[in-house]
Amino acid sequence: MLPRNVLLILASPADSFGAALADAYADSAEHAGHRVERLALDTLDFDPLLHHGYRREQALEADLQAARQALLRADHLVFVYPVWWGSVPALLKGFLDRLLLPGFAFRYRPGQAMPERLLGGRSAQLLVTMDSPPWYFRWVTGAPAIAQMKRATLEFCGIRPVAVACFGPLQDSTPARRERWLAEARALGAVLPPARR
Repeated sequence: MLPRNVLLILASPADSFGAALADAYADSAEHAGHRVERLALDTLDFDPLLHHGYRREQALEADLQAARQALLRADHLVFVYPVWWGSVPALLKGFLDRLLLPGFAFRYRPGQAMPERLLGGRSAQLLVTMDSPPWYFRWVTGAPAIAQMKRATLEFCGIRPVAVACFGPLQDSTPARRERWLAEARALGAVLPPARR
């Protein structure tokens, strides 16, 4: 497989198991010859609120301008985040609200129900941590934090395929179990999926 440009977006706290998963994935991808750029959202300086919706332009801060360029360079995106109250962390939601704007990520067309998807040619991987058992999150709650990212956001913008790996329940997990999860993240980083146009 040809080397790919990977953008890893960490929306987990720096001292979390999610951050360890991100490191395992990124290190393995780099070892496989891919170029990895990392963004830790809690280190970026930006207002996560879209104050006027899409009615008025809200200038991108320097860190969001740099994130936009990193996304354009990437052909594989990795999002690492915890499930909080069934959804993604507020900081990740704010980052997506501010970055994936009309005209950049998608464009509505007159007379067409579905928009033009402007970020095609990229694939994505979600590394999702949770304190619930993954089966419970999927079958009882409907996995809203995954549906939101996979279908309603990334695929809406043309990014596919979007692979998902869930890790949980984290609470009371043993060191041996966590090591198996880290090995899974390393295996995912070693073999990236091809993007579809």
